[in-house]
Amino acid sequence: MLGAFRYLHPVNGNECSVVIGGDYITTESGTGLVHTAPGHGQEDYLTGLKYGLPIVSPVDDEGNFTAEAGQFSGLSVLGAGNAAVVKYLDEHVSLILEEPYKHKYPYDWRSKEPTIFRATEQWFASVDGFRDAALDAIKRVTWVPSQGENRIVNMISGRSDWCISRQRTWGVPIPVFYHVDTQEPLITEKTIEHIKGIVSEKGSDAWWYMPTEELLPEKYRDKASEYRKGTDTMDVWFDSGSSWAAVSAKRDGLNFPADVYLEGSDQHRGWFQSSLLTSIATTGKAPYSSVITHGFVLDEEGFKMSKSVGNVVDPEKVIVGGKNSKEEPPYGADVLRLWVSSVDYTGDVLIGSQILRQMSDMYRKLRGTMRFLLANLHDWKPENSVPYSDLPKIDQYALFQLENVVASMKDGYDNYQFYKIYQSDHMRCTIVILCDAICLGWSTSDIHRHMFLYFRPFRDSPSLVCPISILMLQKTDFMLVAELATRGKAARQYLLHIYSTLLGPLLRLCHT
Repeated sequence: MLGAFRYLHPVNGNECSVVIGGDYITTESGTGLVHTAPGHGQEDYLTGLKYGLPIVSPVDDEGNFTAEAGQFSGLSVLGAGNAAVVKYLDEHVSLILEEPYKHKYPYDWRSKEPTIFRATEQWFASVDGFRDAALDAIKRVTWVPSQGENRIVNMISGRSDWCISRQRTWGVPIPVFYHVDTQEPLITEKTIEHIKGIVSEKGSDAWWYMPTEELLPEKYRDKASEYRKGTDTMDVWFDSGSSWAAVSAKRDGLNFPADVYLEGSDQHRGWFQSSLLTSIATTGKAPYSSVITHGFVLDEEGFKMSKSVGNVVDPEKVIVGGKNSKEEPPYGADVLRLWVSSVDYTGDVLIGSQILRQMSDMYRKLRGTMRFLLANLHDWKPENSVPYSDLPKIDQYALFQLENVVASMKDGYDNYQFYKIYQSDHMRCTIVILCDAICLGWSTSDIHRHMFLYFRPFRDSPSLVCPISILMLQKTDFMLVAELATRGKAARQYLLHIYSTLLGPLLRLCHT
């Protein structure tokens, strides 16, 4: 019923229509009768578009009323201006009641001040023209974890035009000139090419310190006084989303599309999406072949790390230790890498002193296993090898399990599921069985005959352990080189063969 009525504006006397708002208006909070300001809020803006309301925004960049606000011009909206409006309404018998009312309102996290929303002129990139191409490209990308695909599809499907301009005092400028009188923008292929050459030589800051006359191409220089350079900056997501063009597509030794993009799960809305949109719009294909997303690192109690709280785990202190070596011992890089491999990074992960101690214990067990294998190979010879069919059933079973774990761990690497590699303990079980066999009192000849079982995990372990514990592998390498110096010529040649065909290339690969 109210939608058919009209009323007089209490300040300027203009005749206005009563607007029925959207679903955001309820009777559970307030009176249910709310003002609609299309120039000061997204929901009100959409309501204004729906009912054909004028988009009025009489607030300047300093948060003060503009001349459009009449007698309130120049007053601070959140300060004297607000008080002046209330006083005016009261003096003209247009105010029934004024009382403090507590309600939710957005504040700026840095300044701790209330936020003023304004409808301002901006630059937009239309997504409609290549939305379908972007959705099709998403299907050809490998997403780890797989649910990442659904997340970015939903965001691309429902997103509006991309606002690429910002009003900041820092950032990459949008190279547009405006006519001083009409405010009409000047942006042509010639102006862009001219500015491109300047930026290539002097950097993007040239836009800020060079005069307009020099920034304009020769064709417009005689009219330079009629134009001013714009002060809008590019959305930072447009900056980072264009990084593929300056890196993957330009630098020698890199490929386009990139093999992998790696970032936090919040980047489906940010870097992953902006990179996809800029690449699809200009090249027609995604800038990456695979996308891996991870959760956030929390403390042992599951709380967000904060310097003010004092629960931050510094990776450097984990590696080299802190001032108090008892409270913050140096665990080394391998222990930190082992922790990374132990967690399912697709969700939030925990780290702290207790967890690091557990990782250190596990690292020592792994290192002890490698030392055990190497020690028991000290007098083994190639001629001691035994055909698989001649091995006892328990040895055959051990090798069978070893092959399974090698295949499982390689699959874990291929699919970026490193925690499955860490959780695999078949190899440890194999070593325990072999260790028990020695303790049973086998003869030297029996032990030599079964050293083939030690050689197999020693052969397979480096390729499986190297990506996680490179430093430990280096120590194994040094021990092997020391062993070469004490052996006979034939055995030395065989161990040298192991080194040259296995450990040496692996070490070089891990270093790169």
